[in-house]
Amino acid sequence: MKVLKFGGTSVGSAENINKVINILDQQSKNTNIAVVVSAVGGITDKLLEAANLACDKNEDYKQKYDVIWSIHNKVIEGLFENSENDSELQKHQDNLRELISEKLNELKSLLNGIYLINELSPQTKDKLLSFGEALSSTIIYHTLKARQIDAALKNSQEVIVTDSNFNNAIVNFEITNTNIQEFFSSNSNAIVLFPGFVSKSAHGEITTLGRGGSDYTAAMADVELDSATATAAIIAAAMDADELQIWTDVSGMYTTNPKLVKQASPIVELSYQEAVELSHFGAKVLYPPTVMPVLKKQIPIVIKNTMDPEAIGTTITKNTSNNDNSPVKGISNIENIALLTLQGNGMVGVPGFSKRLFETLAQEKINIILITQSSSEHSICFGISTNDAQRAKEVIDTVFEYEIALQKIDPIVVETDLSIIAVIGDKMKSHQGISGKMFSTLGKNNVNIRAIAQGASERNISAIIHKNDVKKALNSLHEQFFEIKTKQINLFITGVGNVGERLIEQIKQQKAYVKENFKINLRVAGLSNSRKMVVNDEGINLKNWKEQLEAGETASLDGFFQHAKSLNLRNSVFVDITANEAVSNIYGEYLKQSISVVACNKIACSGNIEYYNELKALSRKYNASFLFETNVGAGLPVIDTLSHLITSGDKINTIQAVLSGSLNFIFNNFNAETTFYDVVKQAQEEGYTEPDPRIDLSGIDVARKVLILARESGHAIELADLESDNFLTDAAMKAASVDDFFETLKTDEAYYQSLFKSAEDKNCQLKFVAEFNDGKAKVGLKEIPEGHPFYNLKGKDNIVMFYTQRYPEQPMIIKGAGAGADVTASGLFADIIRIANN
Repeated sequence: MKVLKFGGTSVGSAENINKVINILDQQSKNTNIAVVVSAVGGITDKLLEAANLACDKNEDYKQKYDVIWSIHNKVIEGLFENSENDSELQKHQDNLRELISEKLNELKSLLNGIYLINELSPQTKDKLLSFGEALSSTIIYHTLKARQIDAALKNSQEVIVTDSNFNNAIVNFEITNTNIQEFFSSNSNAIVLFPGFVSKSAHGEITTLGRGGSDYTAAMADVELDSATATAAIIAAAMDADELQIWTDVSGMYTTNPKLVKQASPIVELSYQEAVELSHFGAKVLYPPTVMPVLKKQIPIVIKNTMDPEAIGTTITKNTSNNDNSPVKGISNIENIALLTLQGNGMVGVPGFSKRLFETLAQEKINIILITQSSSEHSICFGISTNDAQRAKEVIDTVFEYEIALQKIDPIVVETDLSIIAVIGDKMKSHQGISGKMFSTLGKNNVNIRAIAQGASERNISAIIHKNDVKKALNSLHEQFFEIKTKQINLFITGVGNVGERLIEQIKQQKAYVKENFKINLRVAGLSNSRKMVVNDEGINLKNWKEQLEAGETASLDGFFQHAKSLNLRNSVFVDITANEAVSNIYGEYLKQSISVVACNKIACSGNIEYYNELKALSRKYNASFLFETNVGAGLPVIDTLSHLITSGDKINTIQAVLSGSLNFIFNNFNAETTFYDVVKQAQEEGYTEPDPRIDLSGIDVARKVLILARESGHAIELADLESDNFLTDAAMKAASVDDFFETLKTDEAYYQSLFKSAEDKNCQLKFVAEFNDGKAKVGLKEIPEGHPFYNLKGKDNIVMFYTQRYPEQPMIIKGAGAGADVTASGLFADIIRIANN
């Protein structure tokens, strides 16, 4: 025999009831089944609302009653929608309507009585609530009969006997078990339907088995019961059923909360102990007191999905198979936790503090969810429901008033807005490093842990964290323990012009490859330009990102940051592809939220050195990377190579470099047959220069780059310390606009031709060179002789030569394309991958 329980969602509509009937029809062909049903979804709450309104003399209770009537009438119409063409079906429908009308009229009379006497006693409340399951079970039974399925309807009140503790009655199992066994010994129906939740006292009064507490199964009268599952569990225990099936709207117990973690999946098998731990920590499909009595009877529990009956679901038994070698079975959490701390020097070595503390809480019926105490005995921390926090503080401070007055201990400290997360699994005790992985994963994502608890069984490791970090913590831990080591990187990109567009295209193109080969899942969670921004914690579809951005909200730097902060996604990275100083000034705020920063923008690293050092310090403090490889050489590994040299103990003596791909492009294409204006214009149009070419031609861009290299070499210098040889005319530098600047190039063409002629006469090439030596840096246009490494530098290439203690004569040389949207985007992409691999 099997016992099946269907919850309110499963019987919440005609469509769902049809699914239930199909399940019953299939299962009853193989074995006899007992079926326990809840009230139609939402009806129990509506009954309570109507009763409370009636008790308050509010005639709106009649409207609530009408809603209850309408819901049940709609369910009947849906179940018998083709009855007009079938006289037999029509008879069943008419009979059912008459029965339901009688019950609803009884309900209406009861509500009217509550209204008249202005009182809702516990006994009346039990009678009122019994209507929900009575209505649903009657509807389902008569539908089964109309479809010629062998079924019987048995009123649970006729077999389940309780005391007179209304609203939370305790079962008399000796009488109840006998009643159930006697009933089934004479029953021959394939399906027996029971209304859940309801029972009768030994004096014949209607009682209920408690609501909102916990599921129940066998023979433990001291455990709070829960609705229809309590009835199903009582029947399963009395009959030593082969299986108790709990049908709900999810496909079992999940590896973690699927509402917060998209990758969560059902757990096929659980032991009773694992189910206890998971259910205690927020897996609402099952509650701990359900599992404990089943453990005694060793009756398997199967959790199934009414909406997807073919799904495997979760089976809970004494022993699970060895097919799943994962030491962690699930990750769960409890919301609305307050952490209370009792501490003081007067506690050390003095017995009795714990006894007095916990006795006080027990007397107030305050449940303790988590306890931790330091070995110094200086403090005791415990987690309780936030709803109990203020009351707990008041009673504890009162009990310890004398010790507080003598300053032996401090007044109780209360922290709220917390949650508990727990990593759970039977096999954790035989695996080393589980707690290390857990805490290092949380630490990398800046999830601050307020308290930790682990029992000697090692089946559960719990930590208290801030409630805002729960989603990030669950996703990070799930990624660590359950996914194939795929790390999700959430990108917030600002500046989606030429380079930004190429970066997005590279991400779209390489996303599948990177995920398959490097186990990195790149997801763009936010995009912004100077006008619009769009943010989506599920990821922006890169196939139409331009349209989404255009339809987004008005852009603002702080608004974009607040979105990234509030989403609090794991492994978040802010990518700056602008040349905007205001954007660079907000890097610190991102780093403080443990959001890594990838910067194409050179201003932060070449600006005030205090800010540069602050960003470096914040990066270390909050475990968030700050990478800016594209600041020097676009996609070339210049800064990365320099970092490796310094880390390995080498020392930089001299740096010589051509660091402007745009200037190199310009001087490689400028000659006696071209005009300087034409070449600069071409460089601008092809994206080699900034929109304002003066940023490149003035040498400030190169100055910033060599300054960054000097700082990365360990030298504290400012931009003002650099010597700069500017080759532009005064008119060009003072031009009021970009257009005016280009006009000066035409006017001063003779001057620029003279620069070329001077170099050509000496068989030299013009190159804009950056140098760093003996702690000093300078930039300027130079005539490079034939044979020098810079002489044959073509196109937009950059070259950097590092002379170090290990490379004193023959320098380490890095050479390649140092400008262009594609290579710059590839440099940003490489920094993102570096962060992912960190």
